Amino acid sequence: MLKKDRYKAFVDYFSSHQPDAQTELHYRNPYELLVAVILSAQCTDKRINQVTPALFERFPDAESLAASSSDEVFTYIRSVSYPNNKAKHLVGMAQKLLSEFQGVVPEKMEELVKLPGVGRKTANVISSVVYDNPAMAVDTHVFRVSNRLGLTSKATTPLAVEKQLVKHLPQNTIAVAHHWLILHGRYICLARKPKCEQCEITYFCKYFEKNFKTTAVLTNP
Repeated sequence: MLKKDRYKAFVDYFSSHQPDAQTELHYRNPYELLVAVILSAQCTDKRINQVTPALFERFPDAESLAASSSDEVFTYIRSVSYPNNKAKHLVGMAQKLLSEFQGVVPEKMEELVKLPGVGRKTANVISSVVYDNPAMAVDTHVFRVSNRLGLTSKATTPLAVEKQLVKHLPQNTIAVAHHWLILHGRYICLARKPKCEQCEITYFCKYFEKNFKTTAVLTNP
């Protein structure tokens, strides 16, 4: 299957089956999403959603978070991964948000990455989810699934994956395709043991073709 046909199959399937795919992080405004995404690094959305209600009640805006201390923030996020660093990042982010952006979460990549705790992936999430820009955030799920499906090739870094996906996906699908890849990786295309028997897109999946079709041919009498 040609790459352009693989991309078409990918977009056609998910446009039909998950047209309104969204982040599973719970948030009510751009500030809350930014906090949640910073916290979600190397941690599950489920865990973050357990932590953020109390966190947002205590720190409902950048002003209250900026006026706090990392020690206090730590008490609310101690169950997430790397809580010490994330507590420092959150307070620093809120202070920078106020001092440089008047408390408004910026839209542009070059402005977002100035905020403590915000790297390219987090910036792309904010850009796509909040501002509906054609930005592709690459986390471990996106990296794994896009390579397995054959949407990317010889892409050994998140940036390489991002560039290939943005190049080949229709621009109006880039933001939602991020969620398609994440959700497929989270529930079907698992890292250690993908649920290929439950997957409905094996017909264009390179991983399936390599690991199962070949085996079937070899074992067929």
